[in-house]
Amino acid sequence: MNPLSSEKQVVLVVDDSIDSIRMISDVLEEAGMTVLVALEGSQAVTITRNITPDIVLMDAIMPNMDGFECCRALKENPKLIDVPIIFMTGLSDTEHVVMGLKCGGVDYVTKPINASELIARMQVHLTNARMTKSARQALDAAGQTLFAVNAAGGILWATPRVHQLLSKLMPSDSPSLPQLAHTLQRWLEHQPQPGHKLSLEQMEESLTVEFLALVDNKEYLLRLTDTPNAENHTDLLRQAFSLTSREADVLLWIANGKTNREIGQILEMSPRTVNKHLEQIFKKLGVENRTSAAAMAIRALAERTY
Repeated sequence: MNPLSSEKQVVLVVDDSIDSIRMISDVLEEAGMTVLVALEGSQAVTITRNITPDIVLMDAIMPNMDGFECCRALKENPKLIDVPIIFMTGLSDTEHVVMGLKCGGVDYVTKPINASELIARMQVHLTNARMTKSARQALDAAGQTLFAVNAAGGILWATPRVHQLLSKLMPSDSPSLPQLAHTLQRWLEHQPQPGHKLSLEQMEESLTVEFLALVDNKEYLLRLTDTPNAENHTDLLRQAFSLTSREADVLLWIANGKTNREIGQILEMSPRTVNKHLEQIFKKLGVENRTSAAAMAIRALAERTY
């Protein structure tokens, strides 16, 4: 049997039957794959915290945590979003097929396993997973912080940058994760139009969600924007252009379209002092007017998002 690719695929087999694991491991190793084994669902969850397999073969019926519960737990891990999970079971009734697909599985094979059929199905899903992952990485490389959720606010997929932003603000064990889903659900119930935005101000660092489209009447396509607070904006400008803290304050308000008089009132300084700061800002930025200075500041702040 030929391997699926020149690189070894890592397969996680989750099954409480030793005999079944031995048979499946022989088939997969003959196909040139690396096999990881978990004898129960909780063990599979533990393994995937440190290792990300390319595909998972999941026994549906197991003691303690069954395959369906395990599948849902695995899909809560952002690293496993694109990892296909194929269910294996001796049961072939429609109820269990539907359960497997609803909890995140992509396919279903019945025992006893047909080796050729299993490898063929795995090859299809591995190819699809690679294409999906490449597409999301391409979006990420282009600076697209996109993700999709269902009507309940649960994340269906996201670009790597979105996962990075969310993990930075909300660790996987944070109570903010279900809170985020609930917030998104309530927002989507009001049927926002394309371009409408939701501010997530309850987070440590402000995030903005923009509604883009409803796909197939079930998948809400959204954009996540990292919007630091004014203090972080000022610090960013200070570091980017080697400004003093006060100069960075002035530049920030210039970028927000404020006049010298308005800046003086906001920062509690005279217009003359604002002008003195502007002279130093223009010199450090290498520009001659406030329009050019504002443009440079806006560009620097926009790059902070990606």
